[in-house]
Amino acid sequence: MEKKQEKKKLGLTTLIFISLLLGAGFGIILHYWIPEGYVRDTVIINGVFYVVGNGFLRAMQMLVVPLVFCSIVCGSMSIGDTKTLGKVGVKAMGFYLVTTALAITLALSVANLIDPGVGMDVSSLETTEAAAAAENISFADTLLNIIPKNPIQGLAEGNMLQIIFFAIFVGILLAKRGERSAAVAQFFSQFNDLMMDMTMAVMKAAPIGVFCLIAKTFAGIGFDAFLPMLKYMAAVFLALMLQGFGVYQILLKLLTGLNPIKFIKKFFPVMAFAFSTATSNATIPLSIETLDKKMGVSKRISSFTIPLGATINMDGTAIMQGVAVVFVSQAFGIPLTLTDYLTVIATATIASIGTAGVPSVGLITLSMVFTSVGLPVEGIALIMGIDRILDMTRTAVNITGDAVCTTIIAHQNKELRREVYERMEQKGE
Repeated sequence: MEKKQEKKKLGLTTLIFISLLLGAGFGIILHYWIPEGYVRDTVIINGVFYVVGNGFLRAMQMLVVPLVFCSIVCGSMSIGDTKTLGKVGVKAMGFYLVTTALAITLALSVANLIDPGVGMDVSSLETTEAAAAAENISFADTLLNIIPKNPIQGLAEGNMLQIIFFAIFVGILLAKRGERSAAVAQFFSQFNDLMMDMTMAVMKAAPIGVFCLIAKTFAGIGFDAFLPMLKYMAAVFLALMLQGFGVYQILLKLLTGLNPIKFIKKFFPVMAFAFSTATSNATIPLSIETLDKKMGVSKRISSFTIPLGATINMDGTAIMQGVAVVFVSQAFGIPLTLTDYLTVIATATIASIGTAGVPSVGLITLSMVFTSVGLPVEGIALIMGIDRILDMTRTAVNITGDAVCTTIIAHQNKELRREVYERMEQKGE
C-alpha cells in the first residue's frame, strides 16, 4: 500500500512540467477561442496571470543575490586550498568560454545553411528604444568592472560579476584563517542553508507561477505571430538542440565516460523549470540539488561552478545572437565577410561573460554584437516579438552547459560518486 501511495504522489519537477504544458494549452485557448474583452485581457491575462507569474519570478529574484553570494563563499571556503580553487576556477572559466565560442560558431553555420533572412521585407521596420539604449562597453572596462569599488553597492545593484569576485575573495580568506574565523564561517554556512530552505519554500509555488507565466506568454503570442519568423526560430532551435544534446553530451562522454542519455534523463526536469522561468539564476538551487542527489556530484564543486556558470556561461544567448546576426544581415542585404564572422564570435563570447541570468537580457547585449560588425540595431525589433519563447529555450541550454561543466570538473577532481549516478538511474528516478 505504501508503494502505491508513493507512486501516486507527484514530485515538484513533475508538477512543474505538467503546469508548463497546461499553461501553454490554456494560453492558446485564450488566444484563439476566448473573445477579446475586459475579463480576458484585463482580469485574466494582465491581472491574475501577470501578478501571480511575475510575483513568483520576483520571489525567486529576491533570493538570487544572497543565494549566489553565500553559495560561492561556502564553495570557495569548502574547497579551501587556494591552488585547488584556482584550478577549478580556471577549468570552469575555460570550459564556459570554449563552449560559448563553439556555440556561436555552430549558430553562424546553421544560420547560413537555413538562410533565415532571405526574402524578408524590412521596409516597415521601426526603431526600438531598448536597442538604442544599450551601452557599448570595451573589453578592458568589462574586466575592470569585475572588481567592485564598493562591494555593498555591488550587492545592492545585483552586479553578479562583482558579487562573485568579492565572494571568492571572502571564501578564500575564511579558509586560510581556519579556526580564527570559525564563527564567521559558521554564519555563512548556516545562512547558505537558510537561503536554500527559503528557495525550496518559494519553489513550492512554482507550479502555479509557471502555469501563469506560460499561459500569459501563449495568450499574447498564439501561433500566428510565429509564421513570419519560422525560419529564424527554426535556425535558433536547431542550433540550441545541437549544442544541448550534441556538443555538451559529446564533451561529457569524452571527458568523463558517463552515459549522456542518463544525464539528459536525470537533468531534464531542471531544463523544464529553466524553460518555464527563462532565468538561469532561479535554477541554481534546483541544479545543485539534482547534481548532488541524482548525479553524485559533490556540493563542494557545484556550489562554486553552478552560480559562476549562471553568470558567465550564456551559450544559448550566444546562439541566438549568432543566428540574429545572419538573419538581420540577410534581411537588410548587408553581406558579412569572414572577418565579420570572427568579430561576431569574439564579441558574443565576451558579451556573454557580462550577461545577467535574467529574462530577455540577451536582446540588450545583442546591440553590442550588431554594432561590432556595422549592422543596424533597428534589426532587433524584428525578433523582439518572439524572443520570450526563444529566451526560455536558450535558458534551458545555458543551465545544461553549467551542469555538464560541473560534472566534468567533479570527475576530474574525484568529487563524483559514480555509484550514485548508476544506482539512481537503475531505480528509474
